[in-house]
Amino acid sequence: MEMTSQSNIVQPLLTDRYQISMAYAYWKNGKHEQESTFDLFFRKNPFGGEYTLFAGLEECLKFVQNYKFQKSDIDYVRKILPNYTEEEFYDYLSTIDMIDIKIYAVPEGSVVFPQTPLLRVEGSIIKTQLLETTLLTLINYASLVATNAVRIREVAGPNTTLYEFGLRRAQGPDGGLSASKYCYLGGFHGTSNVLAGKLYGIPIEGNHAHSYVSAFQNLDELKIRVLSDRITGASCPFVESCVKYLDELGPILKISPKQTNKGELAAFISYAISFPSNFSALVDTYNVIQSGIPNFLAVALSLHECNYKAVGIRLDSGDLAYLSMKIRAHLTKIARKFNIPYIEYVTIVASNNINEDTLISLKKQGHSIDSFGIGTHLVTCEKQSALGCVYKLVELNGIPRIKVSHDIEKITIPGRKNLYRLYDSGGETLCDLMTRFDEPAPMANSRLLCQHPFSETKRAYVTPSSVKCMHRLYWANGKIQHSLQTWDEVRLYAEQQIKMLRKDHRRNLNPTPYKVSVSSNLYLFLHQLWLSSVPISEIA
Repeated sequence: MEMTSQSNIVQPLLTDRYQISMAYAYWKNGKHEQESTFDLFFRKNPFGGEYTLFAGLEECLKFVQNYKFQKSDIDYVRKILPNYTEEEFYDYLSTIDMIDIKIYAVPEGSVVFPQTPLLRVEGSIIKTQLLETTLLTLINYASLVATNAVRIREVAGPNTTLYEFGLRRAQGPDGGLSASKYCYLGGFHGTSNVLAGKLYGIPIEGNHAHSYVSAFQNLDELKIRVLSDRITGASCPFVESCVKYLDELGPILKISPKQTNKGELAAFISYAISFPSNFSALVDTYNVIQSGIPNFLAVALSLHECNYKAVGIRLDSGDLAYLSMKIRAHLTKIARKFNIPYIEYVTIVASNNINEDTLISLKKQGHSIDSFGIGTHLVTCEKQSALGCVYKLVELNGIPRIKVSHDIEKITIPGRKNLYRLYDSGGETLCDLMTRFDEPAPMANSRLLCQHPFSETKRAYVTPSSVKCMHRLYWANGKIQHSLQTWDEVRLYAEQQIKMLRKDHRRNLNPTPYKVSVSSNLYLFLHQLWLSSVPISEIA
């Protein structure tokens, strides 16, 4: 992918204090050059689901590529560390770069699962440790919001257009930009965020707000009252045409033209004159059925006379299922009455505090909404605030390391590992398999035993039709080693990865658990190291 410029805030000091403290302690004790391996992974899928969409890799690579402590950074570190900190440590910090580390990762847009390494970072422990917090912050939210977008995409269905409208509700400007970028990765068609459109090439969408409608009180405020015909260029008396059509619509729609809000009509007319080829109106400022729709249709019919087509209606409140059905019925009636077929299919957009449960409810009720603009619940990930990725030391100087815990899910899987995905004959995923780094790769059409990492009774023989190694070397020798795809290519890849999951794994309610397994070799090694690392209690 073509890299955009790095955010100014993504820099070495975007880290936790304890990373700087550990760096000095490693250096002070002569341990800083020891070779280490860290795994970045998460322990549980978000939102009660059975899969996660991996995102944030591009930003991680940009961060590593540009990693350098500036003089002002070192001056600040000097202030926060004790005054007895050796001056040579600051000299050392000024020389640090990430040229000699290696980063293996799954491709951005991959479907991923708990316990499997999303990144494997290798290099001197002082450098790999200093990367921890920033890599986590770049991946945690990106993967969470991308997964949220995918889940909403699944519920909405393939024929519904989705736009991310969450900038004003996001957690700050950086959160807003990240949400726009990664919701697009997760299957949304575009965003309202103009800067995201510029930076990432994401389609942008939006018409006007309620304030524009309420800014007009009557037709006398309209300074421009004519519109040039799209084909002939002739000047059309646009305001008079709209008023005429509104009167004609009264008996057809069984409304009183005198009762429609004329400020709303003036707002629609002025907006149509400004954007005649892209006229879309927010119709719920006053009353959708008695005012908004008649006013919209009057303008739409007048635009048609001038050889333009109205494109959409937006609902931002009320009973969305009922109103959308009522609106569609009116559109159909007018399209047939005036013999203008496309009016029946004008896009209806809804944007009223929508979340996953709202979409499920609307589907059960039945509705005529073509597109949703989703903001707050999407970008804030209301159902779950964090993914919970962690970054754990798994090897030092070639010796595997393990973290043990009373909580089984917090025990780490030691050593460098390879990650493979096993597929059936139809191309759907069977399970993920982790092996020790020096084990032979599993072979297609070869029977192998896959075991749960921590439960000896959860095991199965699997004969995959195909096998894919999930890790690629993305960073080594100070360069990106794999050519990166465009953002649209990453989005398409993500869509394909989701489709390769069985539907029962993808469903939002009570999905079938996906199997993440280890080889027999890794299973035995893990449990031997686990036992040897835990002291045996003595009972007197």
